[in-house]
Amino acid sequence: MNREITYEAVIGLEVHVQLLTESKIFCGCSTRFGQPPNSQTCPVCLGMPGVLPVLNRKAVEYAIRTALAVHGTIAPRCRFARKNYFYPDLPKDYQISQYELPLSTGGFLETSDHGTVKRVRIRRIHLEEDAGKLLHAGAMDQAEYSLVDFNRCGVPLIEMVTEPDLRTPEAAAEFLKLFRATLQYLGVSQGNMEEGNLRCDANVSVRPTGASEFGVKTEVKNMNSFKNVQRALEYEIQRQITLLKSGQPIVQETHLWDAEKEVTLPMRGKEEAHDYRYFPEPDLVPLEVSPAWVEEIAGSLPELPTDRRRRFVQAYGLPEYDAAVLTASKALADYFEECIQLHRDTKLVSNWIMSELLGYLNRDGKEITESPVTPAQVATLLKLIQEGVISGKIAKTVFEEMYQTRKNPETIVQEKGLVQISDREELNRIVDQVLDQNPGPVSDFKGGKEKALTALVGAVMRATKGKANPQLINDLLREKLGGG
Repeated sequence: MNREITYEAVIGLEVHVQLLTESKIFCGCSTRFGQPPNSQTCPVCLGMPGVLPVLNRKAVEYAIRTALAVHGTIAPRCRFARKNYFYPDLPKDYQISQYELPLSTGGFLETSDHGTVKRVRIRRIHLEEDAGKLLHAGAMDQAEYSLVDFNRCGVPLIEMVTEPDLRTPEAAAEFLKLFRATLQYLGVSQGNMEEGNLRCDANVSVRPTGASEFGVKTEVKNMNSFKNVQRALEYEIQRQITLLKSGQPIVQETHLWDAEKEVTLPMRGKEEAHDYRYFPEPDLVPLEVSPAWVEEIAGSLPELPTDRRRRFVQAYGLPEYDAAVLTASKALADYFEECIQLHRDTKLVSNWIMSELLGYLNRDGKEITESPVTPAQVATLLKLIQEGVISGKIAKTVFEEMYQTRKNPETIVQEKGLVQISDREELNRIVDQVLDQNPGPVSDFKGGKEKALTALVGAVMRATKGKANPQLINDLLREKLGGG
């Protein structure tokens, strides 16, 4: 009996990162995003004759910081090269990059693949300059015309290349999220895929499960979000498997991801290194990095996402899941730690940040830095719950109002009359009314059906518009029904 062949994917990533320097890598032009087209250019970044590049020291420092953070080995001597290709957004017809002698080799990041910790090896990190940006009037293959903006040309980049260690689209997206978080913790890049300062290309192939040889790979480009990275890889993997099962060959080529149609479309044949005709950049001397400078930079590295996640588990007793969510960005981790300086119940703080605050922020497409609710307001709200001033249910209503209006929780509670009813005599009277009006659940509870008490508690809460103290209600009901 012939068994159907199953396939596995082999994925490697090439990630381009714009470094958060004030000026470009080889000239003094600004790197500020969103400025008028072609307003941040000069003869150097436009490749005019008779000009010479001067290397930006801060860009080198940021590249070294990144390489050290992912356990890379810094080369004592590296060299820039010219990468030759002809495209409208590349004014010199070559890109200054690094090829044979990159700044850093080796390294790794550990990410999760279906709950299993996976070490993804890093092949190299090197410095280069960015190209300009083409703006097409419609879809690229059907556009009537294209415009070019050279503002981005010469912005410092690092390119990080992984080994082909990833096996699933989910793992690739998780790795990319972790790498972005690392960049943000280091302060070397904003890591914003939508603005293009973090761009990811993926090399993907498939092979029979358990095979050791790689299949023919395609490169997938134009993925501008983590979700699109995962979707594009899922589609491309299935496309290749379908071709192999039907006996058709896979062609090595570059594909673009069409997010609207959710397909990858062929763009051009996949280039090899020799297609770029690399040769040493004659206008820049080799870069020598002293061990003392590397040691100085290593000593300045901050606590990184993986270390902070471990600390959140060990120091605060948080579950692994909570710690992973809260350390996904430095700003979110800072927000959490500011909250617990004011309210020490770490799990309660974690729950409210993850379920309520992130829920609203994700709904509105906002980052934690845009939160209308401050850590101090979160801590005050939780204090009102623990002191019995409001119930947890009422607190959700208060939080929504806080998010919408930026008002303090005490103000909202007073304005809307939401103070929890904890007066025993008042609740005693309401409980008696509820028992008289609900003979069925009363009978059920007395007959041994414990769940009937939930219905009675709910009835009291409705009668008090959610203001009654839940624990006191439970106590009163059990006293009156003989179950306490």
